[in-house]
Amino acid sequence: MSEPPLEIIIGQLLREQGLRLAVAESCTGGLIGDRITNIPGSSTYYMGSVTAYAYEAKVRLLGVKWETLEQYGAVSEQVVLQMAGGVRRALAADIGLSVSGIAGPGGGTEDKPVGLTWAGLSAFNHEEAREFVWEGDRLSNKEKSAEATLQLLVDYLEAR
Repeated sequence: MSEPPLEIIIGQLLREQGLRLAVAESCTGGLIGDRITNIPGSSTYYMGSVTAYAYEAKVRLLGVKWETLEQYGAVSEQVVLQMAGGVRRALAADIGLSVSGIAGPGGGTEDKPVGLTWAGLSAFNHEEAREFVWEGDRLSNKEKSAEATLQLLVDYLEAR
């Protein structure tokens, strides 16, 4: 028997632990929020999300610092941690989850290739970020990024 989708596991764990989630998405463009809200009753634990694609949106809506964006770029550990903390505070959630990446086909550099993605998590007493490099097309990279970001949340919740 196959495992249930991550969004079902997340819903069960968030309900059991009495926690609320907020999500900040860049490269996935709302895929994570879409998956979470496909679960009936998700309004009991899902506060909402911010899809912040442009630098200005990351700064204004999520409190990401301009200096951080300029020094590290949007696809970085530092920025996803600021995004996760910012969305957690903005939507009064217990956990903030974030993702930023280069979906492709363009936009990559030698230092930051197409497919590079960072996922971040911010909770009251915990911060964590994970780096991935996908090798698919744009849609595949977005789907893999959403899945990996949801897995980061499951791992955190199961370890609590």
